Amino acid sequence: MASGRRQKWIGWLLVNGTLFILVLLWTIPTAGLFISSWRTRIDIQTSGWWTVFPHREWTTVAVLDPKELGLDSTAVMNIEGATGTFEELRAGVETPNGDRVQWVGNRRIGRIEVQSEEWAVNWDFTTNNYKQVLMGKEFEYESPDGTVEVIPGDNFWGAILNSIAVAIPSTVIPILIAAFAAYGFAWMKFTGRRLLFIMVVALLVVPLQIALVPILRDYSKLDLNGTFLAIWLAHTGFGLPLAVYLLFNYIRTLPREILESAFIDGASHFTVFVRLILPLSLPALASFAIFQFLWVWNDYLVALIFLGGNPETEVLTMRLANIVGSRGNDWHLLTAGAFVTMVLPLVVFFSLQRYFVRGLLAGSVKG
Repeated sequence: MASGRRQKWIGWLLVNGTLFILVLLWTIPTAGLFISSWRTRIDIQTSGWWTVFPHREWTTVAVLDPKELGLDSTAVMNIEGATGTFEELRAGVETPNGDRVQWVGNRRIGRIEVQSEEWAVNWDFTTNNYKQVLMGKEFEYESPDGTVEVIPGDNFWGAILNSIAVAIPSTVIPILIAAFAAYGFAWMKFTGRRLLFIMVVALLVVPLQIALVPILRDYSKLDLNGTFLAIWLAHTGFGLPLAVYLLFNYIRTLPREILESAFIDGASHFTVFVRLILPLSLPALASFAIFQFLWVWNDYLVALIFLGGNPETEVLTMRLANIVGSRGNDWHLLTAGAFVTMVLPLVVFFSLQRYFVRGLLAGSVKG
């Protein structure tokens, strides 16, 4: 009895410990992204995000002039009890009392800093990053050397609205079509049903990249390139195989007695589908809606191919990519912009998560 309890406790500890480590490893980058989005430009460029927690760092307590001390940078020097060459002092040499002496600059023009290691926290947070990203406001940044740089803002609202205009129809349209198809495969008898279903499932293994060029050529003939309709149709086609397969596995497990009772009462297939199948299939519909919405919202390749570089139809992923390309050093804007793109998908996921597991397990358990 004691051995069984011990094994059960060890198994519980291994499972939960592994899950805790995985969640922690997954959460740390997100926490770093969130903290960095509130830090100033100078802080991001000079220190890590983890400096917001108490830590030990070197703080300058005195500044000395090498010329006044009469030091020869070509020889071994002794400063405040620290002895070393110019190269060693550039890296920093500790003194007997625990301080550090560091030569800052070159041999001709430089200074000597006496530094003491102290506890510190970097809580210099700002909302300017989000103002610059969301409101398009220009901000002036003063560098440590005194130079002032004016950075133009990035108004994300247009890209946010474009992403919503792309994601919602690209999620709703394949769900409606796939629900009809799944019901037909599950409960309607017609010639070639099994063959058609096999062909739909086989499309799951076809990479979407091989279809981009043929579809782009067809869109060029139809004059659809650069329009929202083009990307709606593309995402619908790419998402339909998984949607049909997922919904089919759920709809075929619904009780047959309910449908037979409806047919006896004179209900048509359309009535049964609208009044019974759709309400009962809400977990599966919500599960696929989460998958499809996240896929479309985070998509960059399909949007770039079919929408092009038109600023009027630019989505969030393209806007972020442009920030990386034009101002790759502005991590304060990249982190703020990246966190803005996470807000709506998180809202969608947490609002539908109660259906998520139920929809994924559809068809796996009978009875």
